[in-house]
Amino acid sequence: MTLAARSALVRLLPSKARLKPLEGLVERQRMIKEPGEVALIRAAVRLGSGLFNRAVKVLRPGVTEAEVAAEIEFAARRAGAQGMSFETIVAGGRRSALPHGIASSQPVPNKGFVVLDFGVILGGYCSDMTRTVHMGRAPGKSREMYQVVREAQEKAIAAVRPGVKAGEVDYAARSLLQKAGLGRYFTHSTGHGLGLEIHEPPRLGKNQTEVLEPGMVVTIEPGAYVAGRGGVRIEDVVVVTPGGCEVLTPTTKELMEL
Repeated sequence: MTLAARSALVRLLPSKARLKPLEGLVERQRMIKEPGEVALIRAAVRLGSGLFNRAVKVLRPGVTEAEVAAEIEFAARRAGAQGMSFETIVAGGRRSALPHGIASSQPVPNKGFVVLDFGVILGGYCSDMTRTVHMGRAPGKSREMYQVVREAQEKAIAAVRPGVKAGEVDYAARSLLQKAGLGRYFTHSTGHGLGLEIHEPPRLGKNQTEVLEPGMVVTIEPGAYVAGRGGVRIEDVVVVTPGGCEVLTPTTKELMEL
């Protein structure tokens, strides 16, 4: 709560009452989603995933990133979304090397990667997905970079199961990228929890010791960002199940050349 709200609450309490600060109590309870919550997240993910098709249709050289984002957001509202989970990311060409390249007035280039990262709020719950496409035919090095990131993402997904530490999932993706010579270009965590908010515990990052449990819903989103060349990120939403995990995002991960 805000300081003003706390002050107002103190004035309403008996004089002998004391407020005790707590950290992470609610957040920890929210890490484990009930079946009904998973169903709501699944619906949000499906709605968000459907927006990718709209994005692909409007992506063409010369259209600004902001125009593409606007089309995605308009389609989301028309499909029933309450709003976007976060500011839509559309980053093309050299800007695709920015991990958080919010859609700008820059035009989509004739050649190069375009990172599309967006999510919707539906029934109060968030979705989050990222796909990277290539404008024009991708050269060999770009294809190789995309494939390595995809393999890292799939390796991290395969590591998600009850009893595994969050840091182990991050290591699964990071070690593969490191082996391929892209480790230093992976500059953020492999994923995060989501639900009522777009970023919730647990965080799937280096040395994170939180143990995964059934009902946790997390993103898996490794990437590689090479300044002056471009970047690739692929992201799915995954729910931890008693026997492993289930990928909720249905969108293809094949490299699309537009």
